[in-house]
Amino acid sequence: MLKHRGFPGRLPGTDFQFTIRRPNPKGVTAISRRERFHDRRPADRRADAGFIKALWIQFGDQPFERGNLDAGRISWLFEREVIAGEDPFDPESYDALLVLDLRIAQLSFPDVFGE
Repeated sequence: MLKHRGFPGRLPGTDFQFTIRRPNPKGVTAISRRERFHDRRPADRRADAGFIKALWIQFGDQPFERGNLDAGRISWLFEREVIAGEDPFDPESYDALLVLDLRIAQLSFPDVFGE
């Protein structure tokens, strides 16, 4: 499992996790699309924005390996702002490639991109 050095482990001042420390001994947690409803808590929205900002700073619009990025946090953005970077995509692989869909991310989180 690739560890993304320099990537924040969590949203500062919160318990919203961005990375994991070690591989899950029971198997890799699958990435799946989670529905984001319009009435989500502001703290959850800040966590999504913080994660998008960290992805943008670390990887830009380039494909990146899932590695130690938290599957739960990715799942809140998957198939919208974060998309599969390879075909076929294995949602249960630490080696899976993902990419930030810049157009959608800018529409969803304009404050992250300064627009």
